[in-house]
Order: sequence, then structure tokens, then C-alpha cells
Amino acid sequence: MTATPDFADWLAICNLKADYCRLLDTKDWEGWKQLFTEDCVIDTTGSGGNVATGREAFVASVRGALANAKTAHQIHSPQIRLAGDEAHVIWAMQDRVVKDEFALTGYGHYDERYVRTGEGWKIAEQKLTRLIMEIDRPEG
Repeated sequence: MTATPDFADWLAICNLKADYCRLLDTKDWEGWKQLFTEDCVIDTTGSGGNVATGREAFVASVRGALANAKTAHQIHSPQIRLAGDEAHVIWAMQDRVVKDEFALTGYGHYDERYVRTGEGWKIAEQKLTRLIMEIDRPEG
């Protein structure tokens, strides 16, 4: 039987992911960067992206893609499995990205590995998979 996570860890991980959504949507790039380990591996191939290694490269890539976009990220239904100083978490997600050339609504999952550091929990690995992507393009 899988052990139930300590509530303090569960709450800290949930708050970190809430920060992830808020800081990303408000374009607080420096604050958002602090949520990841320096050597994080981020895989967005399941939603049409690529694999980024290292938080500097990943944040720079996302910033370049979304700096002029309006976004809203929401996460739901965390499945948290804690094993000492690591946690495996799957989140249901929905996001909306609006740019001049398109508007995207996505539904899928974040599959993540968190590690406990001296500064608290951080995202070490993330895989984003969108099961549905609805893309609207302006006519003209």
C-alpha cells in the first residue's frame, strides 16, 4: 500500500503548482524560474513542443513563446505519491493561450517529479501531454 503523504508536503506541492499557474499567467518569469531545479528536464513533445534541459533554457523558451500572449492555466485533481524527498504527481490540466495569430484551448495532464531541496519542493521533471487541443485562427 502506498503511504499517504504528510499533509504539509501535500500542501506545499499543491501550493507550488498553484504558484506555477499564477506566475506563468502573470509573466513573473523570475519567480516562475525559482519553481524548478537548475537541471530540470521538461518534455512538451506530447503537446507539439520539444524537450528542454535546464531551467534557464526552459524559461527562456517559454518566455519567448508566451511573452505577448494572454494565458490562463488551471490544474485539477492532483495524484500525489510521496517517496521520501521525491514526489511523483499527475495533474489534470486545462490551459488557454491567446495570441494575435491563434487561440488555443488545451486539455490534458502534467506528469511531474518533484524533489525536496533546501528551499522547499521544486519541479525536477515535467511531461505535458494535451489530449485535446482546440485551435481557433482569425479569418483573413
